Amino acid sequence: MTEHIAQLPNAQPALRVMPMPADANQYGDIFGGWIMSQVDIAGATVAMRRARGRVATVSVNSFVFNQPVSVGDVVSFFAEVVETGRTSIKVSVEVYAVRHPAQPITVKVTAATLTYVAINQQGLKRELTSAE
Repeated sequence: MTEHIAQLPNAQPALRVMPMPADANQYGDIFGGWIMSQVDIAGATVAMRRARGRVATVSVNSFVFNQPVSVGDVVSFFAEVVETGRTSIKVSVEVYAVRHPAQPITVKVTAATLTYVAINQQGLKRELTSAE
């Protein structure tokens, strides 16, 4: 698989993490499920900010793995709200890995879109407050 060199977005990541050996399969590639869980965490942080409270993941609209992630990569998750409804928030998450610390290269490894719903303390849907 050819690596396509990319630039990190000029924004603050919602999450940045370095996967560890326990997150990898026998070939040293990070499990897709681990990446998916980190994407959900990153997406939820911006959805919670927009909802001004609790949210629940209701769907994964799309998820594309472009490149494998390896132990030692520094993985950055950039998330932004792309659409809101009465109770729902759609979030786009782009994932980049910075590899080879001695001669760093950046590659876009994953892109996903998830939908969250705002919920109250009882776990029931609630309407979003107006955006700032």
